[in-house]
Order: sequence, then structure tokens, then C-alpha cells
Amino acid sequence: MSRVTESDERVLIEAAQQDPGRFAELYELNFHRVYAYVACRVRDRSQTQDLTAHVFQQALANIGKFKWRGAPFVTWLYRIAANAIADQARKQSREVAETELATNAAADADLERVERRARLFYAVEALPEDQRKVILLRFAEEKSIRDIAADLNRSEGAVKQLQFRGLETLRARLRE
Repeated sequence: MSRVTESDERVLIEAAQQDPGRFAELYELNFHRVYAYVACRVRDRSQTQDLTAHVFQQALANIGKFKWRGAPFVTWLYRIAANAIADQARKQSREVAETELATNAAADADLERVERRARLFYAVEALPEDQRKVILLRFAEEKSIRDIAADLNRSEGAVKQLQFRGLETLRARLRE
């Protein structure tokens, strides 16, 4: 890479501000320095490549806003890179926090579901014998009212009444 003077760099910036197609020259002059800057701070090759590309996309999108203040153009690119690295770090820490929250929420939901099922099993076990049989056959074994009536030598109406009373008792106990 040949040495570029301040005035040469200024000419290149003004040309890119007039014609974004001329930004390629600034890209070529600064790519390796920006890539090295990002690589020293990120350490992951894929992220380094993505962030470097992002820096130049931002620079191209905002080249019209660039004001010459006597500092080399690469200083502006480094500032864009530093902001992009910070943004990515914040995003990753948020994602980690959200993943931990989701994992904790899922674990809490699983624990709550297990506790609810345990309360239900205890409540079913405490039902009177006939009601417990009907509830278990109907919901655990998924038998029809007709099949349960045949198994228990009861009428379908009697099975429906036992099911109704059993469910009402369960609702009342589970509300407690």
C-alpha cells in the first residue's frame, strides 16, 4: 500500500461524497487496518468479518455526513467499529440474559406443572372409591361412558353422575 497524504485522502473522501462509487478507493486503503482493529477485539473470525463489513456499510451510508477535522479517515472508521463491537457485545449479553430467563421460566413452568399434577393425583386418590374408578377409567384410560358402565355394571346415567360428582369434588379440592 502506498503512502497516502492528508490532501490525497481528503480528495478521495470528497470524491466518495459526490459519487458513492468512488468509496471503493477508501475501502481498499483502510480495509486491513479496520479488519485488524476488529480482530484484536473480537477474536472470532466470522464475527470479525461481519463487523468489518458492517463498518464499511455504515461508512458508505454515512459518507455524506463525514466532516474533515484533520484526523485520518481511518479514525472515523475505528469509531464506527468500536460502536459496532459495543453494540454486538450488548446484543449478545441481552441474548444470554434472555436465554437464561427463558430457561428459568421453562424450569419454573415445568416445576409448576409437576406440582399441579401431583396435587391432582393426591386429590383423585382421596375421592370415594366409585368416583375414583370412574375418573381414572374416563380420563386416564380414556374409556367411553358406555364402556365404563359395562365394566362397573352400572347404568350410563349412574356413571355420568359419578363422573360429575368426582369432577366437582376435584375442582373444590384443587381450589383450596
